[in-house]
Amino acid sequence: MEIRKVLALRGPNIWANFPVIEAWVDLGQWKDSPSDTIPGLNERLMAWLPSMVEHQCSIGKRGGFFQRLREGTYLAHILEHVVLELETLAGVEVSFGRASETNDEGVYKVVFRYYEEKLARECLTAARDLCMAAVLDQPFDVQGAIARLRETAERNMLGPSTNAIVQAAQDRNIPFHRLNRHSLVQLGYGAKQRRIRASETGQTGAIAESIAQDKELTRQLLQAAGVPTAEGYPVDSAEEAWEAALDIGVPVVVKPQDGNQGRGVATNLTTQEQVAAAYQAALQESDSIIVEKFAPGNDYRILVVNGKVVAASRREPAQVMGDGQQTIQELVDRENGDPRRGEHHANVLSKIHIDEVALNVLTDQGYTPASVPPAGQTVLIRRNANLSTGGMAIDVTDIVHPEVAARAIDAARVVGLDVAGIDIIATDISTPLESQGGIVVEVNAAPGLRMHLAPSVGEPQDVGGAIIDMIFPPGENGRIPIAAISGTNGKTTVSRFLAHVLQGTGKVIGMTCTDGIYLNTRRIDSDDCSGPISAGNVLRNPNVEMAVFETARGGILRAGLGFDECDVAIITNIGDGDHLGLSDINTAEDLARVKRCIVDVVRPSGTAVLNAADPLVVAMAPFCPGSVLYFALDPANPVIVAHRAAGGRAVFVRNNTIVLAAGPSEDPLISLDLIPMTFGGRIAFEVENSLAVLGAAWAMGVSRDVMIQQAERFATDMAKVPGRFNILEIHGATVVVDYGHNADALRAIIGALDAFPHTRRTAMYTVAGDRRDSDMIQVGELLGDAFDHVIVYEAGTIRGRALGEIAQLIRKGLASGQRVRVVDEIDDTIEAMEFALDHIQAGELLVLQADAIDETMDFVRDYLDRLHRHIPPPEVTVAHHEPEFVTMPAARTWPPVAPAPRVLLHPAERCAGVRAGAPRGAKSW
Repeated sequence: MEIRKVLALRGPNIWANFPVIEAWVDLGQWKDSPSDTIPGLNERLMAWLPSMVEHQCSIGKRGGFFQRLREGTYLAHILEHVVLELETLAGVEVSFGRASETNDEGVYKVVFRYYEEKLARECLTAARDLCMAAVLDQPFDVQGAIARLRETAERNMLGPSTNAIVQAAQDRNIPFHRLNRHSLVQLGYGAKQRRIRASETGQTGAIAESIAQDKELTRQLLQAAGVPTAEGYPVDSAEEAWEAALDIGVPVVVKPQDGNQGRGVATNLTTQEQVAAAYQAALQESDSIIVEKFAPGNDYRILVVNGKVVAASRREPAQVMGDGQQTIQELVDRENGDPRRGEHHANVLSKIHIDEVALNVLTDQGYTPASVPPAGQTVLIRRNANLSTGGMAIDVTDIVHPEVAARAIDAARVVGLDVAGIDIIATDISTPLESQGGIVVEVNAAPGLRMHLAPSVGEPQDVGGAIIDMIFPPGENGRIPIAAISGTNGKTTVSRFLAHVLQGTGKVIGMTCTDGIYLNTRRIDSDDCSGPISAGNVLRNPNVEMAVFETARGGILRAGLGFDECDVAIITNIGDGDHLGLSDINTAEDLARVKRCIVDVVRPSGTAVLNAADPLVVAMAPFCPGSVLYFALDPANPVIVAHRAAGGRAVFVRNNTIVLAAGPSEDPLISLDLIPMTFGGRIAFEVENSLAVLGAAWAMGVSRDVMIQQAERFATDMAKVPGRFNILEIHGATVVVDYGHNADALRAIIGALDAFPHTRRTAMYTVAGDRRDSDMIQVGELLGDAFDHVIVYEAGTIRGRALGEIAQLIRKGLASGQRVRVVDEIDDTIEAMEFALDHIQAGELLVLQADAIDETMDFVRDYLDRLHRHIPPPEVTVAHHEPEFVTMPAARTWPPVAPAPRVLLHPAERCAGVRAGAPRGAKSW
């Protein structure tokens, strides 16, 4: 059994709206061997992991999976259950899993939920090894594997303090993202985000933390504010420490001046030897040591959040109870066997260690680790009661005296901390400190929350919720408006247009698309950024106030979505010939299920904007948790008619005007004559794109005036939407530059060309090599029926195919074309564009495919610049294919005798460097 690949789908995905691992597993020789045919397999699995009896499986009751084993099930299904059980035994309870066949015989996709990726991957590997050992009747150390997985969980899961805050955020539907392998977490998105690191927040001041770390400075400030503290001062040697003890009066406390978590603290010291030993132990933690008067009483920790006491605990120091038989070391080992104890802060309790401080404490009691204390005798291992040194906690929140709470709040305020752990020594926390000689001994920044979350005795307190309520006051959820766009064609144009409309609100818009990442009009990344990583980068940017994400199929399949919810999901259309046959997506219905992921995560208050003319898109409506808004060219579309009859919203065209409709009411918004990208409504697919954009803007609450203003200012030129139906005029011919790269896009382009008067058409086109043979042939058929001259190129798109194979398949389709007369093949993309532009004549129309957007746009601009400067073109090698009697046009001299080029560009894109008297471009269509 081989694991071919493992995908971590970190966001909502085709399987679930939470993170899952998708493993592609090849069963190899075991593909036809169900569990009931492999001798001893079931018995070994049940013996090794008896707790799997709790798995109900499809049977729906306890023991269901074991029943499936006895009836016979395949190894992929077994692997799914074993990995779920190993995750649970490692301390992370999960229950969601799937095992699904692929089109590759014997290969399955095994899917399971996870919370920590490294742990999940290790559980998968261990599960595979366990399953194969069970199949082959080989030994397997189950307990050893579980112990290693638990160690991985402890090292990589969020600690209890951070996790409590994250869980409280999730309870309020506040998104979170872990920023590193430790405890740094972002809560919320974009400009609404906040950050935490354990119980430290973005509001925690660096100066306040510095003060809290300096124990002597803290003591002085508290004294000045009237908060009772212990007498004490810094010392520089063991001798000075003893002199201070004599001056203050024993017993005393020796501790690091800038320590934390109780490390290096020794209390209730009465002899010079004890003080000297404590001084040396404290030096291991800090160069600065202080001596303070010891105050008798119990050790309390009060948690103050945002000026309020939210929890209090009495802490007991690490200790064991003698039984008259075992040594102290054996008693400690037994106590450390408590599953609640661990070496990391991920555990509720910490393990007890016999270190130098502990040895001194034992010595003071007349013991060594090898001593056997009598039955019933309590033996202290530490005198300080910090949980990090093995202590335990008892919740006392409900009995804290108001005056004690007031002093704790004063202490936090004096130091300046928003979240503070106030350590108090007092006989009784329900009595004012002053009346019993109680004192505040420390003010801690970033206090641990474990003792309040899972006290050894008493009720847990919702301290994570208190911190979240401080960071995000009621009514705030840390979210910014998000619009997601998916579909087969039109995604980039819709993304760019919608971002342009939203910029009219005055907000900072973060937008991702095939062409890069944009902050308003500033491009900060030039790669294909239509996947989840780019979306995540935008959501981590604190400047972004609204986000627009083009959401491509590939990113969803490889890693899920880059966001957990969206306010608007736009589905443009679902084609039947693009990307099929890849990643086990074989039908248009499969593709629709992938694209539907953004509809699945629309917020209940949000809207899915769906193409009413596409049945596969309409079928997504029932999966939207929010409302649905349909768009279509035809107001009589049956889906729109029925939807409006039920009170729903729709956007359509009536009398060449875009209309916003809610139920029976209609609001004419803007004439298509005023939207440049639609060319007065003649380009049908651009009209549909406009409907989708304005419908989404309407759903996002954009004002009517802003929608009209921004729509009038958006044109499909090379500045705003490069490679999306950009129209230029060169040599007196019309050139359409478009990224369209599949049969549906080509069909839409051909339909749009009906609005153009040209009688002779040329197309420069190719198809990516990872498309199916039938897709390439279909593109050839479309080209052959719509163009007189076709230039086929391949370089950069072959993706594993042999050179010439793509062209051969396209020619196969061209052979059945009713219009094509000349076919040329040119391997290199740049040479193909050069040839196409050099050979167009006045009155012709050329469709120039922009397979690589930046490369194509750079070439076109350079070509126009050379044209203006009369620089002759380079030589181009061409393979001619003349299916009938037509011959190639005669070669023309350079510069060609033709009208001056007219270039339909945004003013910012107009050609520079034109010589005096040379042709000038840039006219409107």
